[in-house]
Amino acid sequence: MPGVEWLPGSLEDVAALDALLTGSHAVIHCAGSVRGASQADFDRVNVDGALRVAQAATRQIQVPRFLLLSSLAARAPTLSHYAGSKWRGENAVKAVSDTLRWTILRPPAIFGPGDRELLPLFQSIANGFAPLPAGAGRRFSLIYVDDLATAVLRWLAADAGFAQTFELDDGRVGGYDWGNVLDIAGRVLRNGAPVRRVPIPIPLLNFAALANLGASRLLRYAPMLTPGKVRELTHPDWVCDNDSITRAIGWHPAFGLERGLAVTFGKNLAA
Repeated sequence: MPGVEWLPGSLEDVAALDALLTGSHAVIHCAGSVRGASQADFDRVNVDGALRVAQAATRQIQVPRFLLLSSLAARAPTLSHYAGSKWRGENAVKAVSDTLRWTILRPPAIFGPGDRELLPLFQSIANGFAPLPAGAGRRFSLIYVDDLATAVLRWLAADAGFAQTFELDDGRVGGYDWGNVLDIAGRVLRNGAPVRRVPIPIPLLNFAALANLGASRLLRYAPMLTPGKVRELTHPDWVCDNDSITRAIGWHPAFGLERGLAVTFGKNLAA
């Protein structure tokens, strides 16, 4: 990739981190673990890794600005090992040194080309059905990947927003519920044809999560569906507000769900 220098190393390799950060003016830390069976599986990257990168930044002669890409899940750290690890990672970065000019971004669910979490759901919707947790009343925000990248670039250009934690989304006031998502996705992906919602009972989700967690420990793989993930999926409020980040660095989103899906799936929006 032109203009990119690749350096071998890991989040456990202190010498590699020092070499990586030498002469840097800004650090964007976006490494994260989203799958695991235990708290330790997540903390190794999301807490200890973030701490080591922040510590390496403070060892530089000129301490670079530091941007931590966290997660909206950190708002509710008791929900899951993942949510707790993102919250502890934030606190580790905040406490590392008074000389570190840190900023934290908490995006909600991110979608776009290459996405491995939401894309399968949108592909199911394109085929006319949507397997979703049963129940109503849950609201959530979304963000298209290009908008998140633009927020990072805006932070770099603004040189502002230090010692602040920002939530950000696609600008839809009040967020979405699954009915909104199915209506919008049906228009974009199915030319207005209906999408059948297939409710998955929460007890069934919990049973599948427990079974997956047990199998992961026996077969030694990192699970995505766990009881903690079910609690995240069924949490009633994952809605963001852009007011603070807009005031601080002047960022505005450009993609709503409709436009983001159209770009992701190569669809043309009706005029």
